[in-house]
Amino acid sequence: MRDVEIFEVGPRDGLQNEPRLIPVAEKVALVDCLSRAGFRRIEVASFVSPKWVPQMASSGEVLRLIRRAPGLRYAALAPNSRGLEDALKAGADEVAIFASASEGFSRANLNCSIEDSLARFSEVAKGAQAAGLPVRGYVSCVVECPFDGPTPPQAVAQVAAKLQAMGCYEISLGDTIGRATPVGVTAMLQAVLEVLPAQTLAGHFHDTAGRALENVEAALVLGLRVFDAAVGGLGGCPYAPGAAGNLATEALAAWLEARGWHTGLDAAVLAQAAGLARQMRQGERDV
Repeated sequence: MRDVEIFEVGPRDGLQNEPRLIPVAEKVALVDCLSRAGFRRIEVASFVSPKWVPQMASSGEVLRLIRRAPGLRYAALAPNSRGLEDALKAGADEVAIFASASEGFSRANLNCSIEDSLARFSEVAKGAQAAGLPVRGYVSCVVECPFDGPTPPQAVAQVAAKLQAMGCYEISLGDTIGRATPVGVTAMLQAVLEVLPAQTLAGHFHDTAGRALENVEAALVLGLRVFDAAVGGLGGCPYAPGAAGNLATEALAAWLEARGWHTGLDAAVLAQAAGLARQMRQGERDV
């Protein structure tokens, strides 16, 4: 059977932009539910400044309180050395660093140029590897940027190659504002595949324009077998206006299974987790 892995990002990328400050207990309950679904990796935390992303201020507490499933890696974003130190203290199993393929988004999201961000992330990667933690890399705005417009495929390839050179075991390519088309995804991936093999890449598609599954299909054709998704379609980016909603994990899993791909995920547990995600948003409306 053909295997595809879904990397669950709902507890971090999905919740980071929710306006209601979600209690730790709700976050822990969501992660604990997802831990029963059969994932290999779940991103649960982000050690960024609470000034910029207040929703993630409780990341250390969440990592300490969750019930960890054997063989499942719990990941955390660590944008700098302080973030890495906090991730290590909280018991993260792997860390992620996140660069942009466009200068406009890099300055809005990280307050620095692409080159400066990569220099900063190199130090984080070295520290994580010294501590024995795997490092995953993200590239934002791989098809289009809300500030700079279309992103040249070669720019994506260059940033992805630099992240791999600093030790990232996998590079997740993000359609941050959800405007990608299969044609654009194919052109971008063809450029990246000239410098990196498909087995080191993951697709991360937002469903803002309703084309996420079409983009997954385009990536599958070119050999990608890992895709990020957020249960309940949670998510969006605080620095990308209108980018509301990651591809929903339960929708992606069902779509893949219907086409003969095996995810290893329990649909009933995913449905339960999606219900928890909807309750979080309902709580936002009730406030």
